[in-house]
Amino acid sequence: MKKIYLMLIVSFLSIASFSQKKKAPAQKGNETSALPKLDNFQVEVRNSNFQVAIIEKGKPKDAIVVKTVDATFTPINCKLTSFTANGVKLYLLSWTETSITKTELKTENKSMVYSVIYEMTAKKQVFSNYQLTNNMTEKVFLDKNKTASETQEKIRREGFEFILNPDGSIIQKNKTQQNMLVYDKDKMEFKKK
Repeated sequence: MKKIYLMLIVSFLSIASFSQKKKAPAQKGNETSALPKLDNFQVEVRNSNFQVAIIEKGKPKDAIVVKTVDATFTPINCKLTSFTANGVKLYLLSWTETSITKTELKTENKSMVYSVIYEMTAKKQVFSNYQLTNNMTEKVFLDKNKTASETQEKIRREGFEFILNPDGSIIQKNKTQQNMLVYDKDKMEFKKK
């Protein structure tokens, strides 16, 4: 009988020692490493600023502040690309911000897509665009005693969809209008065509 108990104890100990161990959660690294870098420009979040740092000889020399942010700011799908418009090299910075607001009766899922164009030699923002998509789910009561209800879904959009053409021109469109813009290098801004 003692041998059976001894064998059971040994088998439980061996099973426990060979079972899978819980993996330690991955440490969060520096958030700026996931942000894009192009030529001598690095997108980063530093000192409560979302900015494009200008790198010279491996060190930040200057920065263009895109916007002031808080500690919870996390841009999604952040991209920095270059293109030529009217013979001038410009840089497009685009990113998405999301937020979810939940109450007992309503849930709002907001997605804001930003597109900002810079003329880096002059350190100037020459164009800015945003597009908001708000998906709302709401529980609506059908009677005043609140015994019957239904779930309604709505989508609300604001701003313009941004399209960059291969020739450097821009199209902004929404449900009711469409704008075509071209770059004026003398005034350093995009104007309607």
